Amino acid sequence: MITTAVTAIIVFGLLVFFHELGHFSVAKIVGIKVHEFAIGMGPKILKYTKGETDYSVRILPIGGYVKMEGEDEVSNDSRSFSKKTVGQRIAVIFAGPLMNFILAIVLFVIIFYNIAGVPTTTIQEVIDQSPAEAAGLLREDKIITINDDEVKDWDHLVQEINTSKGEPLKIGFIRDNKKIEKVVAPESVENEDRFMIGIIPTTEKSMSLAIKGSYGQTRMIIREMGGFFRRLVTRQATTAEVVGPVGIISLVGQASRDGLYNVLFLAALISINLGIVNLLPIPALDGSRILFLIFELFRGKPVDPEKEAFVHMIGLALLMLLMIIITYKDILTFIQG
Repeated sequence: MITTAVTAIIVFGLLVFFHELGHFSVAKIVGIKVHEFAIGMGPKILKYTKGETDYSVRILPIGGYVKMEGEDEVSNDSRSFSKKTVGQRIAVIFAGPLMNFILAIVLFVIIFYNIAGVPTTTIQEVIDQSPAEAAGLLREDKIITINDDEVKDWDHLVQEINTSKGEPLKIGFIRDNKKIEKVVAPESVENEDRFMIGIIPTTEKSMSLAIKGSYGQTRMIIREMGGFFRRLVTRQATTAEVVGPVGIISLVGQASRDGLYNVLFLAALISINLGIVNLLPIPALDGSRILFLIFELFRGKPVDPEKEAFVHMIGLALLMLLMIIITYKDILTFIQG
């Protein structure tokens, strides 16, 4: 139990670390003075100072931050955040979420090349009572076309099935060196914004396939996240499906009991989620800061730093309140099993 919890906290901490490392690295590259690089919140449990920067690990594993000169206050220092060009500042802010996406791709490469392999369009198994079984698809059939268009890879196949919204598809496949075509009607997956025909793909291992599959997997998860936010806006999904740091740590802990594959896959999934959520135009998040900078670019002059800081402070307070509510829900879920 303790080992599982420690593993979960370390994984979540590493995801936060890489996000903040993105901000920190680009800030250093463009010459911004960085006062602190912190992982976690609350009182410090570890501290190390090198040059002008304090590096710290804090007691609560619920986030992190990079404190830059002149980011939220007026500063005349030539190395302050506010003295850099709009493009440089956008690069610094965007680097955090970008690092999350890069990390996810790297994790998927590790999974696909060393552990699971990359899914192909050749069928390994047809699920009982599925649309694929009803249409007559069999094990070892290699799907090559949908509605007469070439199927490039597994992710392309999944995308076409989802895009169909349940409309019948003419699927072409190779069986015994002959091309056969069948009409398959995808069915919706309960409580999810996607469709399936009921097949499990075979997998192959190679670095080129792993890299290609990693990009495809990342794109697919981003699309699914976009679908989730659309369902939230249209009230087809609820905030009950949202988890906070405690819920994430609990999920990683459960995955760690099921093996390395599940831990790495969940870590990649969470990393993508962190990247997307941070790009939302919500005050205190990276997306909001980028929005202010784009506004400055068109306006020709910056928003008053103190006024912007006030907006972010209000946003942070609301986010912390939301975090408390979600954490309370996560703890209740954890206690109730």
